[in-house]
Amino acid sequence: MVKSELELSWKDLEVGCVVSEPGNASQYRTGDWRSVRPVWDSEKCIRCGVCYIFCPDMAIKKTEDGYFESDLYYCKGCGICSQECITGCITMVEEEE
Repeated sequence: MVKSELELSWKDLEVGCVVSEPGNASQYRTGDWRSVRPVWDSEKCIRCGVCYIFCPDMAIKKTEDGYFESDLYYCKGCGICSQECITGCITMVEEEE
């Protein structure tokens, strides 16, 4: 059974980055160290899903109205979605403290 974030300590980590329990990444929020975040302009967005396809962390989700948005608990701010967006509706904005 996968431990929650609050139950893990450094002693629980596997040596050598071994994935001992596949599929456990959804248990851990990984976007806390991001310095920039994506922001969508819904006026320019054509809902094509290119950002969703290219996101390496699967941090982009489709909303009820068919647009896309970033799940900031998992987004690392890499900017690939912004680079691949065919309409240029995604801009990367610096995080505020």
